[in-house]
Amino acid sequence: MAPNKKISLTEDDLVRALKGQETIAIQALYDMYSAALLGVIFRIVQHSEIAEDLLQDTFIKIWHSAESYDSSKGRLFTWMINIARNLAIDKIRSKDFKNASKNQDLENNVDFIDLQRKVTFNADTLGIKDMVTALKPEFNSVLDMVYFKGYTHVEAAEELNLPLGTVKTRIRMAIMELRKHFN
Repeated sequence: MAPNKKISLTEDDLVRALKGQETIAIQALYDMYSAALLGVIFRIVQHSEIAEDLLQDTFIKIWHSAESYDSSKGRLFTWMINIARNLAIDKIRSKDFKNASKNQDLENNVDFIDLQRKVTFNADTLGIKDMVTALKPEFNSVLDMVYFKGYTHVEAAEELNLPLGTVKTRIRMAIMELRKHFN
């Protein structure tokens, strides 16, 4: 077959090849339907990167679920759209998607307010970095990782080889120590 030549198969050929796990089937399906499936997914999740990831997940699920396709229940494209739609709906119902959306909204609003009022945050100018540096080393390292380097509590615990509870306690104690400077 010549490179860049469009693959042209009937739906029955595609189904047979797909059920036979022939790579030409998934290539043809991707060429023929990826744009339409991406459109369906994007309308649901409304994030292009997530939609592209879900498109890949859709084709993986199509590949692994090919045996479950029944032509008497509907066309191949309808079956594929249902897979894409269900994956997208599952994604927006997932806890991580909801949390990411909430966090993104908050970050966007804070950034917008800061831009409007020309507010900038510089820990060095405020002297906070110096105050953190003056804390006990175990408090300093945890606060530095979480608040200045962007680590999550779990990542800081793993990096410092400490239990998560210890990291959280140290953060709480360090903040209580820092509050003394502002009372």
